[in-house]
Amino acid sequence: MFSSLRTQPFLAILTLLYSCVFLFTAFNPISRAVWVAEILPALLILAGILYMAAHFEFSKTAYALMFIWLVLHTIGAKYTFADVPFDWFNNLIGSERNNYDRVAHFSIGFYAYPIAEYLIKTKKCSAPLAMAFGLFTLMSVAAGYEIIEWWYAATAGGDEGIAFLGSQGDIWDAQKDMLCDTSGALMALLLMVTQRKRG
Repeated sequence: MFSSLRTQPFLAILTLLYSCVFLFTAFNPISRAVWVAEILPALLILAGILYMAAHFEFSKTAYALMFIWLVLHTIGAKYTFADVPFDWFNNLIGSERNNYDRVAHFSIGFYAYPIAEYLIKTKKCSAPLAMAFGLFTLMSVAAGYEIIEWWYAATAGGDEGIAFLGSQGDIWDAQKDMLCDTSGALMALLLMVTQRKRG
């Protein structure tokens, strides 16, 4: 699995940078229980990236897009998503709510790009079908993750459950998160379309 780090320098650099972020977040997080719950999906995704990279070399664009979410999610694990220092962005859009979680959800949509890229390059299906599959996969993952958040918050209860859920009192939080995931996927696929036209 780690052999890809020797043969793909860009992936190795991204993994090293992510490791630094991981170590930073592991030191004195706001809630150790929330950090563990949030960091597990990130580590599973990282393991999946490294496993896939041993069998298939993604483009630099695909790797960069995948690592954006890893970094954002891992930082959110340290502070809890509702408490990440993000005032500059919230002030920029004139919002009293901490929108860090929305930005992180938007970035998970970027995974539609590598999914479509893999299907196109391995000739599993046509480019339009590959992009549609990438979009619908991300939409399904978004819905699934909201169900997992609900289950964990209900099971953990109390402040820990509320911190993990990160809804900040918004009754439509789950739906808005899924919209952000979908919007990120659409943007990533638009980038792919643009790159393909130029290529």
